[in-house]
Amino acid sequence: MNFDFSDDQRLLQDAVRTMLADTSTSQAVREVLEGRASHSEAVWRNLIEMGAAAAAIPEQYGGAGLGYLELCLVAEEAGRHLVAVPLSSSFYLAAEAILRAGSEAQKQHWLPKIAGGELVATAALGSRERYRAPAPLAFEGATLTGTSPALVDGGIAGLAVLRVADELVLVDLAGAGVSRTPVPTLDPTRPLTALHFDHTPAERLPAAEAATVAARVLDGAAVLLAFEQVGGAARILEATRDYSLERKAFGRQIGSFQALKHKMAEIYTAIELARVHAYYGAWALSSDAPELPKAAAAARVSATRAYVVAAEEGIELHGGIGFTWEMDCHLHYRRARHLGQLIGSEHAWRARLADELIKEAA
Repeated sequence: MNFDFSDDQRLLQDAVRTMLADTSTSQAVREVLEGRASHSEAVWRNLIEMGAAAAAIPEQYGGAGLGYLELCLVAEEAGRHLVAVPLSSSFYLAAEAILRAGSEAQKQHWLPKIAGGELVATAALGSRERYRAPAPLAFEGATLTGTSPALVDGGIAGLAVLRVADELVLVDLAGAGVSRTPVPTLDPTRPLTALHFDHTPAERLPAAEAATVAARVLDGAAVLLAFEQVGGAARILEATRDYSLERKAFGRQIGSFQALKHKMAEIYTAIELARVHAYYGAWALSSDAPELPKAAAAARVSATRAYVVAAEEGIELHGGIGFTWEMDCHLHYRRARHLGQLIGSEHAWRARLADELIKEAA
C-alpha cells in the first residue's frame, strides 16, 4: 500500500495553502470570533470557486469529482489556517449524508447547491457516545416538530439533515415553522445554533439503514476532522518553535533550554503519530475499505489528543504572553476543544476503537 499523496494532490494542497495564507488571516478569523461576521466570506467563496470544498462530490452533482484524498488535504490546510467557514457541516456531514442516503431527485436538487455555495447545509447524525438521550424531535412522515439543540453553522444554514429515531430527515430551513437560537460556545468561529421546528415540512432520506449510513458518514467525518486537527496542531507547534527561537531569557534563546526541547519533541511525536493514523484513515476512506471504522476511530483519538496537547502546551511555552488576547494561541485552544467534541468525545471514539479491535481479535 502507498499511504502518501501524489504530486497532483500536493499541488492542490499548495494552492489551497497559498490562498488561505492570504485570506484566512488572524484578523479574518477574529472578525468571526468577535461576532462581526457569521463566517469568513472571502475564504468560503475561494474554496467554492477552486472546487476544493466540493472535492469529494461527483461531477454529476456539481462537485469537482476529485475524491476523498484531495478533501483530506484541503481539511489539513483548513485546520492549519483556522478557517472560519462551514466546511465540516456542509461537506463532511450534510453532503455526505445526502450522497449516501438520498434519492436521485434529492441528490440532483440539493448537492449542486451545496457544491456551488448557493446554500450552507448542516447535519446532526448522532455521535459515538454510548449513552445519549434521543434528540427531542418527532417526524410524522411529512412534518418535523421539536428541537435540535446544537447544530454547527445552524445560524446560516439553509438545509439540515437530521437523524430522528431510525430515520434520516431532510429539512429546508427556509420552510415554515423554523426558528433559531444561538448557543454559547467556546469557539465562536464555529458557531452553534439550536433549531426549533413547529410542524415544519420535511422529507425522509430513503436509505434502508439510517443507522448504518449515519455511522459511515461519521467515520468519514472523523478522518477529515483528524486532518484538520493535525494541520492545526502542526501550525501551533511551528508558532511555538519560532517564538522559542526569538524569545530570550538569561541571555539565551529559550528554545535552547532542555525542558522546552523535551516538551516540543513530545508534541511533535504526538502529531506524527496522529498523522500516521490520519493517512491510514484517508486510505480506508478513499478505498471504502472494511478497515474504515477502526482506522477512523484511531485517527480520531490520536488527532484529538495531539491537537489538545499542542494547543495547551503551546500556550504554556509562550509564557505569559501566550495567555493574552492578542496572541493566536487561544484560537487554537478553542478550535482544538471544539473539534474534539464535534462528532462525539475522544472517550467515545476510544471505546469505539476498543470495540473494533476486540471484534478483529475474535
